[in-house]
Amino acid sequence: MKVLIIGSGGREHTLAWKISQSPKLTKLYCAPGNAGTAIVAENVPIADNDIAGLKDFAVKNSIDLTIVGPEIPLVMGIVDEFEAAGLKIFGPSKAAAKIEGSKIFAKNLMHKYNIPTAEAIVYEKVEDALNFVKKVGTPIVIKVDGLAAGKGVFVAKDQKEAEEAVKRILVDKEFGAAGNKIIVEECLKGEEVSILAITDGETILPLASAQDHKRVFDRDEGPNTGGMGAYSPAPIATSELLNMVQEKVLKKTVAALKEAGIIYKGILYCGLMMTASGPMVLEFNCRFGDPETQVILPRMKNDLLEVILSTLDSRLSTIALDWDPRSAVCVVLAAGGYPGNYEKGIEIKGLDNVKDGVVFHAGTKAVDVKITTNGGRVLGVVGLGAPLKEAIRKAYDAVKQINFDKMHFRKDIGAKALK
Repeated sequence: MKVLIIGSGGREHTLAWKISQSPKLTKLYCAPGNAGTAIVAENVPIADNDIAGLKDFAVKNSIDLTIVGPEIPLVMGIVDEFEAAGLKIFGPSKAAAKIEGSKIFAKNLMHKYNIPTAEAIVYEKVEDALNFVKKVGTPIVIKVDGLAAGKGVFVAKDQKEAEEAVKRILVDKEFGAAGNKIIVEECLKGEEVSILAITDGETILPLASAQDHKRVFDRDEGPNTGGMGAYSPAPIATSELLNMVQEKVLKKTVAALKEAGIIYKGILYCGLMMTASGPMVLEFNCRFGDPETQVILPRMKNDLLEVILSTLDSRLSTIALDWDPRSAVCVVLAAGGYPGNYEKGIEIKGLDNVKDGVVFHAGTKAVDVKITTNGGRVLGVVGLGAPLKEAIRKAYDAVKQINFDKMHFRKDIGAKALK
């Protein structure tokens, strides 16, 4: 089979790495890809939001299957466009992808169908939002409605932080049209966990659990990022908890969308807070998580290509997922200054020195014989081991082999699980 993977981050390199192991594969492309995907696939210089260009490439090159990594093309409707052209593509439709594209849509869906989530109110005016914050007090959570690359969520600890968040979104327009409306919601207390599931609209198969680390600094301090690391499985995700999520969240969400005339096919990502009263949904994503994918797929024993084809052919019920019992830990190496301003074009050294681990490229670029930085999150370094402590050791041992100027990473990835 000829396969095209859309995207250029660590998630897409992980997908390419996993798909390249399938005996069904004959040729793999990645658009636009990065220096890592170039090792296992042929990079194609087409942006991930250039739907017309991607569709034209898929038609001309007789692509048998396209796998969409990032959320933007999904929210734009790439699946609908490809299917209209008779092309097979993995991901939810434009209508289904709205579950990530609009937090207001997702929140309304959850409230209507009694899917556990925080109470929230939508605002468009600064004064109204600030008056509400003053009334209910802090801590409180403020979110932009649209896509913001994982950076549009503010957990305000006091009135000053809340006012600053509202101003950045509604006045300064830091997030553009994505922040035309904001959601102000109660601040849930507990531990976060990510549960991703693959579904063909009927059968729902949860993937291995994972826990992301969103804050840029150790001890969960500093601003939110796209993710500074992850580990899988998450000890907090017991079999009892997973059954609860399957019944109260996954099944109810897929059924609610179906009742609205939307058949959800693809990955449904649930960001959950494990509260004293049970799991509560923080957010939904319509695709593989990043960096969760970097710790989930290395543990998957199945042929991912076969799993995806079974989903598209509505025969997911014939699949049983099989997992490596070892833990996986991913440490993200970021550019200095991320998630704020950062430099690009810095040479990365030591990649060939990593022997016991897997390095997934994210923001990288090949320049002549050098690999340079080309984004905020540069690399994801993964270690596998049992117990979890061994996976952590292997990941950080591999990190020691790599360096680039102003390289930044958290030193406590997985520490929560050890407690």
